[in-house]
Amino acid sequence: MRLSIGVDAGGTFTDMFVRDTETGDSYSHKLPSTPQNPADAIVDGIDHILDRFGLDASSVELIAHGTTVGTNTLLQRNGARVALVTTKGFRDLLEIGRQTRPINYNMHVDFPAPVVPRDRRFELDERVDADGNVVIGITQEELDRVLSDVLAKSPEAIAVCFLFGYLNSVHEHKVKSRIQSLAPNMFVSTSNEVQPEFREYERISTTAINAYLQPVMARYLDSLKYRLEEVQTKARVAISRSNGGLMSLPLARQFPIRTALSGPAAGVIGAIDVLKSLSKPNAITFDMGGTSADVALVRNFNCDYRHRSDIGGFPIRMAMLDIHTVGAGGGSIAWFDRDDLLKVGPRSAGAHPGPACYSLGGEEPTVTDANLVLGRLPPDGLLGGSMELHGDLARLAIEKISMPLGLSVVEGATGILDIVTANMVRAIRVITVERGFDPRELALLAFGGAGPLHARQVAVELGLREIVVPALPGILCAQGAVASTFREDMVRTVKRELCGTADLELIGTVLAELGEEAINWSNDESLTLHPPRTTVLLEIRYVGQNFELAIPLLPDETSHLPSVDTLRRRFFAEHDRQYGFHSEDGVIEVVNIRLTAEVPLPGSNSKAPADRTKSAGRHSGSRMVWFGQEEVPALQYSRRSLVPGQKLTGPAVIDQADTTTLIFPGDTVLVDDHLNLIIGVNP
Repeated sequence: MRLSIGVDAGGTFTDMFVRDTETGDSYSHKLPSTPQNPADAIVDGIDHILDRFGLDASSVELIAHGTTVGTNTLLQRNGARVALVTTKGFRDLLEIGRQTRPINYNMHVDFPAPVVPRDRRFELDERVDADGNVVIGITQEELDRVLSDVLAKSPEAIAVCFLFGYLNSVHEHKVKSRIQSLAPNMFVSTSNEVQPEFREYERISTTAINAYLQPVMARYLDSLKYRLEEVQTKARVAISRSNGGLMSLPLARQFPIRTALSGPAAGVIGAIDVLKSLSKPNAITFDMGGTSADVALVRNFNCDYRHRSDIGGFPIRMAMLDIHTVGAGGGSIAWFDRDDLLKVGPRSAGAHPGPACYSLGGEEPTVTDANLVLGRLPPDGLLGGSMELHGDLARLAIEKISMPLGLSVVEGATGILDIVTANMVRAIRVITVERGFDPRELALLAFGGAGPLHARQVAVELGLREIVVPALPGILCAQGAVASTFREDMVRTVKRELCGTADLELIGTVLAELGEEAINWSNDESLTLHPPRTTVLLEIRYVGQNFELAIPLLPDETSHLPSVDTLRRRFFAEHDRQYGFHSEDGVIEVVNIRLTAEVPLPGSNSKAPADRTKSAGRHSGSRMVWFGQEEVPALQYSRRSLVPGQKLTGPAVIDQADTTTLIFPGDTVLVDDHLNLIIGVNP
C-alpha cells in the first residue's frame, strides 16, 4: 500500500482525502478547522482517518497541503515587522504605486497602507542601468551604514529590491549576503529570487509582501512538521501553490507568497481531474465554501494563468491560476449597510463562532442559517450527524434582518440566498461574458461544502443547463492536492523587438538557460524519477502598449522555434480575440519569456468505475423544502446509496457527510460510472 494524503485547511472546515496510488482506492474525512493553529486539525484528521480505515502511517508517502495561512495573514494584516532596502530615490515607490484608484468614482477610498511603513524603508546609493550594467557600485562603508540603520528598527524580515535588479542581481546578492552575516537568523527576500521581471512597483510590492509572510509561514510550517511527527509518518510534505502545483516545505518557507491562492488552486486541479473522467473539456468550476466562492474557467482541461492579482488590496506579480474570488460562503453574514440595503458578505462567521445554527456563540444571520430555515440542510446535522444544527437559533438570527424589512423569516432567508447568488453570478460573468465566452455553452461543476446547494440558482441565472457534482464535492480541494504535480515557474524579461533571426536566436538562448534552471530545480527538489515537462509562453505586445498577450509555443517548438512571421500571426490572432482588431504594420516586441516545469507524482491517480451490480438506492423519506416561493416535500437520498446508472427526478435532496445537493422540481439526475451527479436543469 502506498498512500498520498491531500489536505485542505479552510476557514471553516479541514478536509482530508487519502488515495492508494497503487489501487486507486480512496478515503475521506472532514472536521472543523482550528484557526488558532491549522496544524492541530490536520494532525487530528490524519490520525482519525488512519485509525478509522485501518491504514498504516508508514505507508504514507506524500502529504499535499493547501493552506490559507498566507492569504489570511494578508487579509488580517497581521504579518511580520518588515524593513525594505531599495535604490536611492525610490524609497516611496511602494506607496506611490500606480496612478489608479481602487474605485474610480469614490474619492474617499484609498489603497491600504503598504506593509512597510516609511520609517522602515531605506535607500542605498547604487544603480544598475536599463541594460543591466552597473553604474554606481555598492561600497562596504555605505552598505554597513544602511544596514546598521535597518537592524536598529528590529525587523523580523527584510525585503531587498533594487532598480533593474531583474537584469543584474549582483547588488541584491551582495546585500543579502551581508545581512546574513550580520543577522544569521533574519528572513531576507530579494526581488531577483521572488519575481525577477520588469515593472518596478509590482516587483517591489511582491517582494515586500513575501517578506511580510516569511516569519508567519515559517512558524506555521515548523508547527506542522512538529505535529506530523506525532503521527509517526516519514511522508514527504508538499504545499499547494497558486499555480496549481506543489512545492517543498523549504521553498514554501522561502517564498510564502506563492501560496496566496493555495486552496482554491488545488480545487481547480481536482475539478479538472473530474472533468477528465467525464470527457468534458470545458466547464465553469464553482467552489463555494464557508467563507468565499471561487470560480474559474476551464478550457480543454486547462485553466489559464494570470500573472498579476490583488489580495487584500495588495498587488502581487506571480504566476497563478486565473481564479476569481468573492466573499460569498456558507458563513457569509447578512447585514444592513449605511444605505439600509441588505448585503451578504464579505464578512464571514468562519468556524468560530460560526453561523448561529452551530450554537457556538454566533448570533448574526448567515447563508447557512438561511439554508437551514428553508429546509435545505439535513435536520440531523452536518458531517454525517456529528455536528448538530439548531433550527430555532437560525430562525432567531434571520428575524434580525427580516423584521426590519417587514418580511417573514422564510422571505428573509430567501432574500439572503438571492443576494449571495447575485454576488456569485457577477463573479462568473467576469471570467466568461467579460472575456468573450458564452457561459451557456458550458457545464457548471459545483463543489465545496456549499456549492451543490447553490449551483442550481447560479446556473439558472446564467442560462446553464447542466450541473456536475463530483462524488466528494466538499473534499475536492484536498483531492486536487493529491492530483497535482510538482511545478515551478521561471521567467526572464528580454524586451526585444521581434523582427528577424537575431531575435529568435536570443529567445532560443534564453529558453536554453531557463531549461537548465528547470533541471536544477528538479534536482534540488529531489524530483529525479522523471525529467520535468516544460511549457513555454512568450508575452508579446505592440511597442508602446501597456500590457502583453501570452502566446504559447507548441511542445516541439521549444527546441526549434517557429518563424517570426508565425509568431506575428499568432499574436495578431490573439489580439483580435481579446480586443477585436490588430494592426499588421505595428512593431511587436517580446517582453517576457516564461517556462513552466512540472514533474508528476509517482503512482496512479486513476480510480476504477464504481460497481454497477449494486441495487439502486431508495429514498429514506422526505422533508419539507422551500423551492422559491413554494414549500414542497422533497425525497431524501443518502449519496452513499446511489449507484451508477441510477436516475432521479426532483424535488429531492441528496445528503452526504461533506455537503447537500439540492434537486429542484422537474430537474433530472443521472449517476455516472464514477458516481458523479449529472444534473439536467429544467427551469
